Amino acid sequence: MEKLLSDEKARLVLKRILSLYPDAKGELHWDTKFHLLCAVLMSAQTTDKMVNKTTPKFFSDYPDSASLAQASIKDIEAHIHTIGLYRTKAKHLKETAQIITDKFNGEIPKDKKTLMTLPGVGEKTANVVLAEGFKIPAIAVDTHVSRISKRFKIVGEKATPHEVEQRLEELLPKEEWIRTHHAMILFGRYTMPARTKDQDPYSFLPPLK
Repeated sequence: MEKLLSDEKARLVLKRILSLYPDAKGELHWDTKFHLLCAVLMSAQTTDKMVNKTTPKFFSDYPDSASLAQASIKDIEAHIHTIGLYRTKAKHLKETAQIITDKFNGEIPKDKKTLMTLPGVGEKTANVVLAEGFKIPAIAVDTHVSRISKRFKIVGEKATPHEVEQRLEELLPKEEWIRTHHAMILFGRYTMPARTKDQDPYSFLPPLK
């Protein structure tokens, strides 16, 4: 049976990661909550950098949910064809825009359960929208957060994203959730990327002060 870190040691690892990125925040560009949701939907299995290249024209041509709801799938695909899975994403974007326009009067829902009823919106996407758009404490577990939690044995190797989220929520005070999950993403993206899997994860942490 794999040995996991104690709460105290796990908190220390997270604290050291946060000390590397004390001002960590999301790297997706957005201007309205609706555009944030669109950008996060586009970002699945695609880099934030690629999404940020795509969104300026997309945001300009579709300023709100009503304009996107009226667009043809072909037009939406033409706007986002440079990002991965663009056909599926175009369908989800249009369907989500229609629901937000018809059911929510153009406003983005403010609770996780309702957000997760929208096409293409899973737990991670809902948590990003809550944390970024509404500043509601949430931990979005992407591949980086999951991988780092497993590398440091904060969670077991087979933990699901939901289990990772629950464990991190147990370990951290609510006011640290947003900052720490951003710090973990940046740590996984720039300091300890996936290709370092054969190296000691502790060698990437700053020394204890």
